[in-house]
Amino acid sequence: MRGNLMANTEPKHVYDSVDRELISLLRNDGRAPLSKLAQIMRVSRGTIQNRLDRLLESGTLLGFTIRVREDYDLESIRAIMTIEVAGKSTTQVIRKLRGMPELQKLHTTNGSWDLVAEILTSNLSEFDRVLREVRMIDGIMNSQTSILLSSV
Repeated sequence: MRGNLMANTEPKHVYDSVDRELISLLRNDGRAPLSKLAQIMRVSRGTIQNRLDRLLESGTLLGFTIRVREDYDLESIRAIMTIEVAGKSTTQVIRKLRGMPELQKLHTTNGSWDLVAEILTSNLSEFDRVLREVRMIDGIMNSQTSILLSSV
């Protein structure tokens, strides 16, 4: 990757097996009651609450959300875009990309591409507009986009 995007990536918290199991359970069901999590993990409800508070405070957990079946909205267009960034402009490019609500997630990566964006739009016209807007951002040298057809 070009540029030093991850200047200070030291974890604020050392994760143990209890933290990892809790995160795994929450990934599966972010609405699970604390008492149920405690029962599954064979620890007290207070332990779960303390761990959850610490994971939220450290920024490990960013919040809770719903998961929707991928085939829920058959009209939407989902895609993956790989992006090559010029020189040391990665930070500015990321800042602009984060301002685009159609980019659901943005990842740094290694290899030929610098960034990977997960795109979600409601139709092809909107998808085309998003591609044009991304490609016009100063600092983006090249991109490649693949529409996701189905999950297997």
